[in-house]
Amino acid sequence: MWKDPIVEEIRQLREQYASQFNYDMDSLFRDIQKRQDKAGKKLVSFAPRIPFKIPSAGSLQYPKEV
Repeated sequence: MWKDPIVEEIRQLREQYASQFNYDMDSLFRDIQKRQDKAGKKLVSFAPRIPFKIPSAGSLQYPKEV
């Protein structure tokens, strides 16, 4: 199977970074927050999710019987 060298490099870097914190997600998250505060900008941001409304059964329009 072919391996993408860029993907492999990213996986290796991710592994190195996580190992610095003994794979503790809370410590890793605090480090990212510190880096973000130091940089003065968001390092990770996601577009806000647009909520969608699920119609209730009572609001659905059913065809009338003939």
